[in-house]
Order: sequence, then C-alpha cells, then structure tokens
Amino acid sequence: MTALEDDTIDDGRHCDALRDALPSFRASAARLESWGSRLADRLGRGARLLVAGNGGSAAQAQHLTAELVGRYREDRPAYSALALHADTSSTTAIANDYGVQEVFARQTRAHGRPGDVLLLMSTSGASANLLTAAGEARRIGMTVWTLTGPAPNPLEAAGDEALCVVAPVAATVQELHLVAVHMICEAFDRAIARQDGAAARVEPARYRVRVEES
Repeated sequence: MTALEDDTIDDGRHCDALRDALPSFRASAARLESWGSRLADRLGRGARLLVAGNGGSAAQAQHLTAELVGRYREDRPAYSALALHADTSSTTAIANDYGVQEVFARQTRAHGRPGDVLLLMSTSGASANLLTAAGEARRIGMTVWTLTGPAPNPLEAAGDEALCVVAPVAATVQELHLVAVHMICEAFDRAIARQDGAAARVEPARYRVRVEES
C-alpha cells in the first residue's frame, strides 16, 4: 500500500478519518448504482469485466471479480470478470519481457473486446501500468472506469468515468474502495433481478400467442 501521507495514525484517528470521508463518498452512490446496473446489462449480453490494481488495490480487484463469477448474496448465474493480476505466470512473464508498465495493457489487449469494461483501482491514481492499460482499453473500444484517491490525478483523466475518494491516507481510500465494490455488486444483483423479473413477465405472453396461433 502506498501512503498518501507519511504520518501514521492511531486507532481512534483511523476511525475518524473514515468517518470524515464518508459524507462525500455517499454522494457518489448514484455513480456506483449506475456502474452496477450497466455492468449487469453488458455482462448479461456477453461482455466481460476486466479489473486491475496494484498491491492492496489488486486484492480489491480480485474481491470484485470473485463476487461476480461466484455470487454476492443470492444465488444467480456466473458472469465473466477477470482480475488481471491473478494470472501470476502471465503477469511475471510480461513484466520480464516487456516491462512492468505493460503487465495490464498486454492482458487487456488479449482479453478485451469492444463493449467490455475495464475497471482500474488505485489509491494514488498515478500508476503507470494502469494508465497504459487505460489507453489500450480505449483504443480497443472498451469502457474505462476508475476508482482512485483524491482528484485531480492522472487516472481520473484517463478513463471515461471516475469515482475519486476524498481522504488524506491510502488506508481510508482502500477501505472505501471496498465499500464501493460491495455497492457495485448490490446494484448489479438488483439489476439482474429486474431483468429476470421482466423476462418472467414476458414469457407467458409469448406462450399465449403461440397457443392462440396453433
């Protein structure tokens, strides 16, 4: 984890930092709802989500993909989501052969398709390998969303949409990124449930038409 400040904070101040950051973060709830709903639509039509981050953000990325490939709360179908750091053989081979800056861009080139989504997570918003991946994704025709620390930062500008957590230390940013992951998953599941409900309502009508025509 890369600290935004060198100062350490005791347990009480740690909780205070999280409390102070929550009001502005809650104002971003509509964006997270939109991301989750749009992901449900795209992944439901066969697109995939690619997610990348470094260090603690890599763990957050893998947390999100696990919730989508597995489940968040209720059982539902599996959806395509890849955490790009998780293939250690590919990641280390790319870093060795092409440089660390290419570890996510080359995988984006391999797995990404027009209409897919690339979600990049960074407390600093300045990681070179994420910025390179963002550029590659946009060249392909993917949508790029970024979760970062305080704005302005380079990654905020590199994507199509950004959610920038306003907090003075990286620990607080990462904690709220985890909240963001769960809020995306909740919105995703609600959207999937709405889709399933709509399909269930339409199917009987189609069946009645077929019966009447026969």
